Amino acid sequence: MRIIPAIDILGGKCVRLTKGDYSTGKVYNENPVEVAKEISDNGLLYLHLVDLDGAREKRIINHKILEKICIATPLTVDVGGGIRTDEDIRIVFESGAAQVTAGSVALKSPELFAKWLSLYGSEKIILGADFRNRKIATEGWIEESENDIFTFISDHYNKGVRYTICTDVEKDGMLKGPSSDVYKEILEKVEIKLIASGGITTLDDIVAVNEAGCEGAIIGKAIYEGKLKLKELVNIC
Repeated sequence: MRIIPAIDILGGKCVRLTKGDYSTGKVYNENPVEVAKEISDNGLLYLHLVDLDGAREKRIINHKILEKICIATPLTVDVGGGIRTDEDIRIVFESGAAQVTAGSVALKSPELFAKWLSLYGSEKIILGADFRNRKIATEGWIEESENDIFTFISDHYNKGVRYTICTDVEKDGMLKGPSSDVYKEILEKVEIKLIASGGITTLDDIVAVNEAGCEGAIIGKAIYEGKLKLKELVNIC
């Protein structure tokens, strides 16, 4: 299973939110590039980068920081937040991203999402399947739909999606463990490469999502709060 540290960017800084609430933002580093270098220097290979400004403004904003990270490190970076148009996705890929995560577009503009999937391929397009109470949440988790997580992922898998990042909004930033039961239930129904996100705090949590069948685990706040050390994470990869 891949271990994927996360960097969330707001106002050009590395921050973490709680349950996606922008008012809870806590700055951990003024320079996201420094954080990315530390991740790479500790032997980790992957990075999940979220443009929180972009998610709020509904357009990609922090692509220059993405570009600097991709120049300064060998990390394989997936990017989400604010990617709504052909121009947004072009900018992100040209800035060095290996994969793009799209959730709001997949729900609200399925034809555009299908176009990206066809154009860039299933290895480069990740379905963002963030949920609250098993219902899909979009627009930076501000909006909650009536689409249940299982049907949403299954439908897109049948359309060619092979990767999904699945975040339980209620777990995000809470440091109280992931929704391993939900991930297991999804993977019993769909043979998708599921990347778990939200609530992963301990080594036991990592074991739990691995045993649930997850392909990857995104870890954010637990790293910044010192619950998990980068050096110990590399040994799991």
